[in-house]
Amino acid sequence: MTLPDHFAEHDLRQALNDEFHARPPVPLESPQLISYLALHHEGEAPGAAQQHLIALGKLLGRPIDAAGTHRLIDFGTFQLKWELHNEFSSYTFFRAIARGEGLDSGTSALAVVPDAWLKSLPGKLIVATHVELRSAAEVTPDSVMAQLSPTGRQMVGATVADGAAWVFTDFLFEDGFSRFLVIDVSLTRRQAGRTVQRLVEIETYRLMALLAFPVAKEVGRLLGASEQRLADLMDRTGSARNTEDERSVLADLTTMAAEVEHSVARTTFRFGAARAYHSLVMQRIAELRERRIIGLPTFHEFMERRLLPAMNTCETMARRQEDLSSRVARNSQLLRTRVEVELERQNQELLGQMNRRAKLQLHLQQTVEGLSVVAITYYGSQLVQYMAKGLKHQIEPLTPEGITAAAIPLIAGFVAFGLHRMRKHLAAADAGH
Repeated sequence: MTLPDHFAEHDLRQALNDEFHARPPVPLESPQLISYLALHHEGEAPGAAQQHLIALGKLLGRPIDAAGTHRLIDFGTFQLKWELHNEFSSYTFFRAIARGEGLDSGTSALAVVPDAWLKSLPGKLIVATHVELRSAAEVTPDSVMAQLSPTGRQMVGATVADGAAWVFTDFLFEDGFSRFLVIDVSLTRRQAGRTVQRLVEIETYRLMALLAFPVAKEVGRLLGASEQRLADLMDRTGSARNTEDERSVLADLTTMAAEVEHSVARTTFRFGAARAYHSLVMQRIAELRERRIIGLPTFHEFMERRLLPAMNTCETMARRQEDLSSRVARNSQLLRTRVEVELERQNQELLGQMNRRAKLQLHLQQTVEGLSVVAITYYGSQLVQYMAKGLKHQIEPLTPEGITAAAIPLIAGFVAFGLHRMRKHLAAADAGH
């Protein structure tokens, strides 16, 4: 039954389903040589990996559509599986060989890949590994164990896929490559493909997770110095005698907070990525369904012993950073509150001084107003006296001096009443605002 036409299909429905089925394991049949390269593309121009893939197609006469994030291309003599990830690009080369071929020569799938193209791969190499998929008829597990015994070489090994295959590796670089040997006992083609894919992903995510370890060690050195610096600043806070000392400490705390937050911002992604990569490593190991080979550590044991301590260090450094950031912020807030309280106290004292000055000014104003009544009364009485002297013949028997004396209380009363009314009017106007 086809989908009815009346349904409004979501624009991303098909793309999401395609992504769900993307990157399936390549079915493999022993004997097979697999070489895997992962290149960290930080700082590389966008699309550099796709353009290089197109260049390989032109070189080998096989046009390639490099759109998207993954491709499986058959070049005849080999197959190439290319994938573009967030931080790296991966190239997996598959080369089918005849039974017994390359057992002693140390050949790899890269032998049939153009050397000039390999040398110009964009990015910095982070993972390089060879995987040999051999049948139990070619290479027996007993022969591998017999070769290991006299050398004393530390190997990691296990039976996987519920005993359908044996896997051996030492996770060491030989000629720049790590190596895996997969002995096919009863693997199906898809099981073989899944097993090889899980092995190269374990190797990839192991190294990608470890990218955080040097960062963690660097952060650890900085944190030690910063924590001592914070302790010194807290001692200075306790011995601060005035606001200026507290402001100086607060400025240093603010600078330190900026430095810590810069470190957190710089390392958050790396530590978060390490957690994700480590989780993928352990998930892929669980998917192997490994069983112990007597005398050899399993993949899970090896990662628990070698990888987990590094991841724990990264987690510890991340927590220490967050803790230091919180402590700096908390102490900054406490000191800021202390400074604000002191400033508030100083402001209260200043306001008290201003109130005292205002009262003093009021008293002086009142004194001046009283003196002004006397002065105005004096000048007013002089005017009355001058008028009375000019009219002394008309005012007889009264004298100018008597009239002036009688006018003085009246003038003083009018002046005092006028000043009172003026103060009342000004007070009312000020209250209105």
